[in-house]
Amino acid sequence: MAKAIMIQGAGSNVGKSLLVAGIARAFRQRGLRVAPFKPQNMSNNAAVTVDGGEIGRAQALQARAAGLEPHTDMNPVLLKPETETGAQVVVQGRRVASVRARDYAKLKPSLMAPVLESFGRLGSGADLVVVEGAGSPAEVNLRAGDIANMGFARAANVPVVLVGDIDRGGVIAQLVGTREVLDPEDAAMIRGFAVNKFRGDPSLFDDGFRLIAERTGWAGLGVVPWFEEAWRLPAEDVLDLAGRGSRGSVKVAVPQLRRIANFDDLDPLSATPGVGVEIVPPGRALPGDADLVILPGSKSTIADLAFLRAQGWDIDLLAHRRRGGRVLGICGGFQMLGRRIEDPEGLEGPPGGVEGLGLLDVTTVMGREKRLARVAGTHRATGMAVAGYEIHLGRTEGPDLARPWLEIDGRPEGAESADGRVRGTYLHGLFGADAFRAAMLSELGAAPAPFDWEGEVEATLDRLAAHVARHLDLDALWRLAA
Repeated sequence: MAKAIMIQGAGSNVGKSLLVAGIARAFRQRGLRVAPFKPQNMSNNAAVTVDGGEIGRAQALQARAAGLEPHTDMNPVLLKPETETGAQVVVQGRRVASVRARDYAKLKPSLMAPVLESFGRLGSGADLVVVEGAGSPAEVNLRAGDIANMGFARAANVPVVLVGDIDRGGVIAQLVGTREVLDPEDAAMIRGFAVNKFRGDPSLFDDGFRLIAERTGWAGLGVVPWFEEAWRLPAEDVLDLAGRGSRGSVKVAVPQLRRIANFDDLDPLSATPGVGVEIVPPGRALPGDADLVILPGSKSTIADLAFLRAQGWDIDLLAHRRRGGRVLGICGGFQMLGRRIEDPEGLEGPPGGVEGLGLLDVTTVMGREKRLARVAGTHRATGMAVAGYEIHLGRTEGPDLARPWLEIDGRPEGAESADGRVRGTYLHGLFGADAFRAAMLSELGAAPAPFDWEGEVEATLDRLAAHVARHLDLDALWRLAA
């Protein structure tokens, strides 16, 4: 059985996911077999795994850092929010239920068994499992039945390193305060701490670092400076993408849907020199000078279509279309572009149907069967290779499907308007193909310089590993692992 160490945070968004990716790559470079693991994640940004299931996309990036294919065992419980108070529950890659938040607490105790099962399988083929917590163990009101933080750590007997975020301030209180509110047996699982996202001279925090160690009794593993190149890696949250806006010869606008999902399609575009990707927040109009509007995926297509209309984005989109602008709908966005969306079984709300945006002559009928597949194919007009994944409910039919613009695994894929300016597809990840992405940008009037997206991600992971190894005591981390 592998050794294991768990990285928990003193709060949300302290940088756990990135640290785990960096630690995984750094130990891999030392010749160890490393596997990432997150017992429970909450995200609508999922990845399709090699065994045909789905996990959080952050764990897919961590798998890449470790040199592995993503597997459902790396994230055995995935919660995908569908409403403000409910979520779809995915266990070991498969949807098992949709529950309200108050009812999930009753379900949690039954999920520890598959969590431990997946953890055991991962450990049987690794030297080190690096585990990521969720949220914060300081949320002691959620401790009963916990499978994400101390509940898992104690059940699996995995030592914990607690990480604080100095960028948001109050890091001493974050770490010492967590120690104070924890049950003594939970607190005993924490063996070390680290401070993340420091800006400036880390030596200025020497006194604070010593104070935390004295007040907690934990080993201090280091102060990790802000990693300036994090924007070059796939984003875990759409708000991370929103901060990456840049000016370029091509402007891509993306409405920030409430249940936006699988928006990793945007990562290669936002990283490409000369391309500006603007995530348009609620309350703001779609920019009139956009060359391309992308309607992204959605976890709740019908609800997000209503949200889109409430923002007035449907009017903006029609105006963009009249000006000759191009529109691309991906997955849920593709469904929205059609004439109607039917939900006869009430999978997304009350049974019934709604009018779509009418920019493509297709109709979608929601069904219980979920398509999960990693696929490859070509762009029909150029013959250029594309690859990615499909993850959706619903079957789409209609006249515009007679103009497919992709070929996937030997079958036609996608729909196109008669003038070719509106397109839809179920294929996520197609912009990761460099030649295809360049061809699409050329259609928009750009002359993009060669850009190796996959190579850039690999190089950035190497630089992240070097950054983590320079500032975090990995030898001490290995000694703490058990």
